[in-house]
Amino acid sequence: MATDYDSPRKTDDDLNEDSLQELQARRADKSTGVIDEDLDAGEVTELPGADLSNEELSLRVLPRQADEFTCARCFLVHHRSQLAEEKNGQLICRECAA
Repeated sequence: MATDYDSPRKTDDDLNEDSLQELQARRADKSTGVIDEDLDAGEVTELPGADLSNEELSLRVLPRQADEFTCARCFLVHHRSQLAEEKNGQLICRECAA
């Protein structure tokens, strides 16, 4: 956000004189359109003002392939190259083994 350093600054008295409606309007303006960008691929977020209730999701789910395994700790499907160890018949990926 650009700041105009030449403009007169508000004093504490001026800040206390702001009306409740002005403060609420500022807060509402700042919160609209803010989207958390730190979401993982599987997380769901609601877009501001978006009504997606009539939308239908369609995606193709593939079964686990012969060169893949399911980690016994995180339950994610990984490629065999990510296999770190096998304990008592349970396969553990590199991330969980670290």
